[in-house]
Amino acid sequence: MVLVDAGPLVALVNRNDPHHTACANVLPQIREPLATVWPVVTEAMYLLHSSSRAQRALWEMLSAGALSLLSLDVDDCPRMRELMWKYRDLPMDLADAALVRAAERERVRRIFTIDRRDFQLYRPQRIGRFEILP
Repeated sequence: MVLVDAGPLVALVNRNDPHHTACANVLPQIREPLATVWPVVTEAMYLLHSSSRAQRALWEMLSAGALSLLSLDVDDCPRMRELMWKYRDLPMDLADAALVRAAERERVRRIFTIDRRDFQLYRPQRIGRFEILP
C-alpha cells in the first residue's frame, strides 16, 4: 500500500497545478493500492474549492476505488494529538498526523506527497523514515 497526501490528489485532478506533471508521471509506476484518510480528503476538497469539476474528479477517484480510505477512530486520537504536539514547530496539521498514524498502524513506509520537507522529518514508530514519492 502507498499512502497519499492531499497535494498529489489536488495535482492529479487539477492540470493547472504546478505538480500535476510530476504526480501524473509517477502514478502509473505505483503498483501498490493507494490509500488515504478522511482528513486528507477534507484538505484536498478545501484546496479544490474553486473548482467543482476538480472536486467531482476527486469524488470519482474514491467512488471508482482508485483510492481507498483507511479508518480512523477514537483509539487513534491520542497518538495523532501526540504527533501534532511533537511536531508543533513545523507545525503538523491534522491530515499529516492522521497519515503518520495510519502509517504506523498499517506499517506503511511509502507515501505519495509533494510535502517532502515535513515528511522527511516525520519518524513514524516502528517503520523509520518514509519513502517519499515522487
